[in-house]
Amino acid sequence: MYKNFKEMPIWQNAMEVAERIFLLTEKLPRKEDYGFTSQIRRSAVSISANIAEAFGRQHNKDKINFYCFSRGSIAETMSHLEYGYRVNYLSQEEVSDINKKLEMLNNNINKVIKTLRNR
Repeated sequence: MYKNFKEMPIWQNAMEVAERIFLLTEKLPRKEDYGFTSQIRRSAVSISANIAEAFGRQHNKDKINFYCFSRGSIAETMSHLEYGYRVNYLSQEEVSDINKKLEMLNNNINKVIKTLRNR
């Protein structure tokens, strides 16, 4: 059992995605600071934040809800990545690489949810 959420590989992977999104968006036009850049950064960091909040919850039903919120943030981040690609802010390679990590993270969250539901 983990002593805190920072020990969880799933949280570490989510934080890595947030860091990569931050670095990726550093090159975006300044006009996007309060639009696209802000939205994709918020959705990416929300993934790890919801995992941390799930860790802090006592009841499995609450934990499951926050893991589900985290999956929603994954989908939102993937949508933002697609938009960034379509408007030529991001390359296909950049988007594909992060999407692979997001898909793996989503699969791992699904495993956690399944385990919690079976308790």
